[in-house]
Amino acid sequence: MTTLKWTPVGSIHDIPLRGARCVATPHGKIGVFRTADGKVFAIEDHCPHRGGPLSQGIVHGASVTCPLHNWVISLETGEALGADEGRVRTIPVKIEGEALFIALDAAIGKAA
Repeated sequence: MTTLKWTPVGSIHDIPLRGARCVATPHGKIGVFRTADGKVFAIEDHCPHRGGPLSQGIVHGASVTCPLHNWVISLETGEALGADEGRVRTIPVKIEGEALFIALDAAIGKAA
């Protein structure tokens, strides 16, 4: 069993409900999203279609719509939904109190 290395990325209060923020990392930009019901997800911050900044998209349910061409990406799986095909990497997230952490090392080497 691999132990994850957790990287702090701010507070839960930094991300409004149905909002996101972009976190720059040595491995690329990560979008951290908060749904209307308060769940938090992290995925690569680029659409598999044309690289649009997903953290600037509209969060609805457990999905985000890319602001460039309206592709819908599942925040749970990273998969493009509907007729579109493609995926982005998902990154494990944990919350301790009000602090948010992502496990960057878990995303490295995952097939995209």
